[in-house]
Amino acid sequence: MNAITDLARALPASADVPATPLFGLPGQTPHERVLLVTDAASGLKAIVAVHSTARGPAFGGCRLWHYADDLAALTDALRLAQGMSFKNALAGLPFGGGKAVIVRPEGSFDRESLFAAFGRAVQSLGGRYITAEDVGTTTDDMRVVRRETPHVSGLPRDGGAFGGDPSPKTAWGVFVAIDAALREHLDRVSVEGATVAVQGLGAVGMHLAAHLHAAGAKLVVADVNAARVDEAVTRFGATALSPEAIVAADVDVLAPCALGAVLNALSVPRVRAKIVCGAANNQLAQPEDGDALHARGVLYLPDYLVNAGGIVSVAREHLGQGDEQSVMREVSTIGERVVELLERVRREGRAPGRVADDWARERLASRL
Repeated sequence: MNAITDLARALPASADVPATPLFGLPGQTPHERVLLVTDAASGLKAIVAVHSTARGPAFGGCRLWHYADDLAALTDALRLAQGMSFKNALAGLPFGGGKAVIVRPEGSFDRESLFAAFGRAVQSLGGRYITAEDVGTTTDDMRVVRRETPHVSGLPRDGGAFGGDPSPKTAWGVFVAIDAALREHLDRVSVEGATVAVQGLGAVGMHLAAHLHAAGAKLVVADVNAARVDEAVTRFGATALSPEAIVAADVDVLAPCALGAVLNALSVPRVRAKIVCGAANNQLAQPEDGDALHARGVLYLPDYLVNAGGIVSVAREHLGQGDEQSVMREVSTIGERVVELLERVRREGRAPGRVADDWARERLASRL
């Protein structure tokens, strides 16, 4: 491996660089460690961000994505890692928060060599960071990583032991969160008859749509992949919209399940849903966008609260604890945390995002 460099040492003290986040997000607690990794042989360019190990080793998936530039990749890693700290804390898991992003090489590349190099980078951290699959990565990729390091999860296990793709658990957690929000915020008896717009029909979004359809919800769907949209229309009787138009759909629930920053200064005024609750990470471009939704009477449920089913799954797999039934029961407690968050919001009169952030920080500080 050609370079494994702490970000703090990546630039000379005299370097003329713009005011960008290097050690953490503006106004937030600095990350404990940020690692830059390159490997010329495989084409690997990766960033591993460790936000906190206060509760245990940093745990969070690995994303493979095209980024506009290296700064965009760094910012994504920092935001995702902090979100994992908050997610693991609120889920009561004995782990801190971290995340890895791999800048997808241009053109063709040897995927096995790329993830082997990434596995060596994870191993270099000596267990401070545990990885798993995320957007753009698969269980097969994690099998390659496992050859280089034991600090990886989300792998099918021999002998029928619990493990594997966590996306169905993520989808179930979002479903129970939507159910709780409809009951608490809109006084509905159940999901049946509610209209839900699912933006993004990947591994999580399609599973979520299936749960919603089975419960009697009316679906509106969108994805950049037309085949996935056609599948949802055929399987669930869904109404199709473009990814841009679905943000303004007149529905009970908007469920962003694609990439982040879908809620921003331009899109927030267009939101007509009464509830926003989805699986995508970092749905708010800025915390102020959550404030703006709250001011308009739209309930935004923080992504790191509702999409924790996947990390619960890979965490229990890594710890060798539980089985399918016990893990599903644990994921279902996300609904209870939604109810608790709404009770805190009512008491404090603040936007849910602000309340949830402080709640997570309390958990990080107490390590409970």
